[in-house]
Amino acid sequence: MPIVQMANLVPVAMTVGSNKIVPTISIPYPLGDPATPKDEQHKLRYNRVKAALEALTADVKEQTVFPVK
Repeated sequence: MPIVQMANLVPVAMTVGSNKIVPTISIPYPLGDPATPKDEQHKLRYNRVKAALEALTADVKEQTVFPVK
């Protein structure tokens, strides 16, 4: 079953052996920042989920950290 780990502590995700990793923003708010306007929060979340979905379909041979655009 293919999975993608979204993690703010990328080195920890690599240490435990995750193959597909998408960086997040912070521990309490991994996909957004409540201090920003709602439209910016939407953009942050959209881009991270999009990166995770793209990572889900990617064929990887080794641990890969997928960039968020």
